[in-house]
Amino acid sequence: MQALLRYPLSVLYYVLFFGTLCIFHPIQWLCLKGFGYDAHKASVSFLNFFIVQNLKILGTRIRFDIEQPLPEGIPLIFVSNHQSTYDIPPMIWHFRKQHPKFISKSSLGKGIPSVSFNLKYGGSVLIDRNKRKQSLEAIETFGKNLEEKKWSAVVFPEGTRSRDGKCKKFHRGGLLSLMKNMPSAQIVPIAIGNSWKFGQQGYFPLPLGVHLKFDVGAPLPIPAEEDHETFIYQLQKNLHQKVEKLQEGML
Repeated sequence: MQALLRYPLSVLYYVLFFGTLCIFHPIQWLCLKGFGYDAHKASVSFLNFFIVQNLKILGTRIRFDIEQPLPEGIPLIFVSNHQSTYDIPPMIWHFRKQHPKFISKSSLGKGIPSVSFNLKYGGSVLIDRNKRKQSLEAIETFGKNLEEKKWSAVVFPEGTRSRDGKCKKFHRGGLLSLMKNMPSAQIVPIAIGNSWKFGQQGYFPLPLGVHLKFDVGAPLPIPAEEDHETFIYQLQKNLHQKVEKLQEGML
């Protein structure tokens, strides 16, 4: 019975999902052009609130376990594994007070209602992964901007989504650049579990009853620059261990 329900519920979800994107696209434009950053940021937060609510149609449950309260008044660098597009809306909504911004591939900067507009005008950075030098320069500027404005970066160092939930090795260039250009920031590791299940069948039909888990570690100060490589290696190791435990249902 559940297998049959997946099809109509997936269709209903996508109708609501794309409808939400289309409704919020002009709202974002109006907020940004008419009222500035704060209004636009609020519209993006509520966009993602409704996306998260739409997931409940599929019986999705979302849980954030936060080891300790996040510091205020400083930029943060959220470092996470990446399993699906459904990693992102809960993070934008849950961490809205921290002004999360993303490093995204340039192709996402056009053609997607609401999403492309926010990536282009909301403070994130779009990069072409095939142009390494230009990408690192863009990330450097991005980091300096976040440091100045006390906003936060969300980084997926694996570089691409894991379609089976297994962790991938970190690509360190972007994270190293942010650590160098955001010296007052703290690193917040986030282990995500079960999000990969949404893409098991190419995102249609979507699975029912997924328990999406976010394990948010304690903020870590950025070490001296000569220790950055060792710090990232240990960060990767600890994060991957947490992800494995989440997948096994041990956390």
